[in-house]
Amino acid sequence: MKKNTSFLKIPINRIIALVLMDILAIVISSFGALYVRFEFRFNEIPREYLDIYEHIIPVTVLFTLFFFLLWKLYRSVWRYASAIELVNIAFATSCGALAQLIFCYATERRMPRSYYVLYWFFLFSLTCLLRFSYRILRVLHSKRTSLAGGSSRINVMVIGAGAAANMILKEIEFSQYINLRVRCIIDDDIACHGKILRGIPIVGGRDRILEAVKEYGIDEIIFAIPSASRQVRKEILEICKESGCKLRTIPGTYQLINGEVSVSKLREVEIEDLLGREPIHTNIDEIIGYVSGKVIMVTGGGGSIGSELCRQIAGHHPKRLLIVDIYENNAYDIQQELQRRYPELDLVVLIASVRNTNRMDQIFEIYCPDIVYHAAAHKHVPLMEISPNEAVKNNVLGTWKVVQAADRWKVKRFVMISTDKAVNPTNIMGATKRICEMIIQTYNKHSDTEFVAVRFGNVLGSNGSVIPLFKKQIAEGGPVTVTDPNIIRYFMTIPEAVSLVLQAGAYAKGGEIFVLDMGEPVRILDLAQNLIKLSGYRVGEDIEIQFTGLRPGEKLYEEMLMAEEGMQDTANRMIHIGKPIQIDEERFLEQLETLKDYVVGEPEDIRAYVRQIVPTYVPKPEESVKNF
Repeated sequence: MKKNTSFLKIPINRIIALVLMDILAIVISSFGALYVRFEFRFNEIPREYLDIYEHIIPVTVLFTLFFFLLWKLYRSVWRYASAIELVNIAFATSCGALAQLIFCYATERRMPRSYYVLYWFFLFSLTCLLRFSYRILRVLHSKRTSLAGGSSRINVMVIGAGAAANMILKEIEFSQYINLRVRCIIDDDIACHGKILRGIPIVGGRDRILEAVKEYGIDEIIFAIPSASRQVRKEILEICKESGCKLRTIPGTYQLINGEVSVSKLREVEIEDLLGREPIHTNIDEIIGYVSGKVIMVTGGGGSIGSELCRQIAGHHPKRLLIVDIYENNAYDIQQELQRRYPELDLVVLIASVRNTNRMDQIFEIYCPDIVYHAAAHKHVPLMEISPNEAVKNNVLGTWKVVQAADRWKVKRFVMISTDKAVNPTNIMGATKRICEMIIQTYNKHSDTEFVAVRFGNVLGSNGSVIPLFKKQIAEGGPVTVTDPNIIRYFMTIPEAVSLVLQAGAYAKGGEIFVLDMGEPVRILDLAQNLIKLSGYRVGEDIEIQFTGLRPGEKLYEEMLMAEEGMQDTANRMIHIGKPIQIDEERFLEQLETLKDYVVGEPEDIRAYVRQIVPTYVPKPEESVKNF
C-alpha cells in the first residue's frame, strides 16, 4: 500500500512555528475566558478556578492540537486561505472546546458555564487571526504596491461578474507575479450595477464598455463569461474591439467546472469568436460506431486537416491508427502529441509518398487498413500555379495510386478530402481536385471499396490560410495584405470541419460527394480589420491594410456545388450530398493513363491537357503557362 507522504513534504520549521503559536493561543484563550468572566479583575478570580486552569491546560493543549491536526490546519496553504479553511478552523476549535468541556465534567473540575463559550470564542478568533494574518498582510502589501507603482501595472477591465470573474480577480489579488490591476467590471445584469466584487466596482452593462475604457484608462479587457452563447460573445467582442484594448478570454465552460480558470489559462481572442454562430455539433455515437475497433489510415496525417483527423480518430478508440506523411517534421509532431495524450493507442507513423506505387502497396499489404482518409495533397493555390506539374503528380497521380491500392487490398471505405475550389475551377489546384473526385466516383462503381469525397471551404488557422499570415503581419507591425476588398470565403474551424468529415464518412454508401455547409461567407477584408482590432491596434493608424490584387488562379468567391450537381440532405443538416455527374468512364481512364505519361515529361503547359479532362476548368487568360 502506497503511503501518503504529503504531510512530510511540508517544511518542518513551519509546522513547529504554527504549533508553538497554537499552544500560546490555547493558553491565552483559556486564561482570557476566566479573566473576562470575572470582569477583567485578576484578584476576583477564585483560587479554585486558577488551580483547575493549571490542571486542565496540558490536557487541553494535547486535545486541541490533535483536533487541529485532524482537521488539516497544519497542511493548508494559508496565503490562499478561503471559506473552506475557515470552516475547518470552526470545526477544529469546536471539537477542542467540546473536548475540554467533557474532560472538566468527567474529572469533576468544573469551570463557570460562561467560561466554555468564552474559551471557544477566543480560541476561534486567535486561530483565525494567526492563520489569516499572512493573507491580510499580502492584501495590504498588494494595495500599497498598486498605489505606489500604479503606472507600471496594466489596467484591466473584466467582462462578467460571475464565478469565472471571481476566480480571475482572486488570482490577480494574491499573486505577486501578475502585473495586472483590475479597475472595473462590466455585467449586463442590472441587479449587479453599482455593487462591488472583491473590491472592484461593477460599473454597468455592455453599453458602458467604451466609456469605462476611457474613464479608467483600460489597457486590456478580459472576457470572463465562459457560458455565453456565440452570438452574445460576438456582440460584446464587437464592442470591445473598437476600444483599441488588447482582448483576452476564458477558453470555455468546462474549465470553470474543473476549477481550471486562471490568468495562465486566458487566451487571446481569436477571429472565430466573432463568427457569431454556435459550434457545429456532430453525432459522436455514429462516428464511434464505424471508427472504433478499426484499422484507420490517414495520408497527409501531419498536415493541418490530417493531424486533426488523427486527434479525433485517436479519441474514438480505433484498433490501430496508421499515419502516412512525406514530411517527417509534421509526422514527428503529431506522433509525439498522440503518444502523450493517448498512451494506450496502437499508433504507427510511416514516412512515405503517395506517389510511390510500390510503397503504397507495401503499406496496404502489411497493415490492411479498414478505412482510409486521404488528406495528402498540394493545396496552396498560388504556388501550384507556378508549379502545375507538381499539383498533377501529387494530387491526381498520388490519389490514383492510393485509390488503386485501396481497391486492390479490399479497404472497406475510402474518404478523400476535397475542396470548394474543385467547383468550376480557375486554378490548377482546384482542377486536380476535381479530377480526384472523378477518380473516386469512377472506382466506386467497379470496386468493393466504398469511395467518397468530402468537399469544404477554408478552415480557420490551417496551414497556408490567411489567418496565420495576418497574425504574422500584425506582429511585424504591418502592413496587412488583402488581395481584393470584395473577396469573400467560406470559413469553418479545423475541429468543426474534421468532425463533419468523420460523420460524412459514417453516412457513406459509396460514390457520394459530401458537401459541408460552411454557413455565410465572410469578407477577407473584414477578417483583416477584426484581427487588427483584436490585437489592440487601430486600422489605418497603427496597422495599414494594402490591396495587392487577385493572385493567379484566385476567385473573388468560391462555390460549393456545380450547377448540375443538385443537393440531397442527410441526417445532419450541415452535411449535404452532391448528385454524381455522369462521365465517360472508359475515356476518363484513358485520359488518366495519358496524363500519367505526359506529366512526367515535364511539359510546359499541362493546363491545356487538364482542360480536356475537366471541361469546367477555365484558367484566367492573363495567367502564365510557363512551368518552373
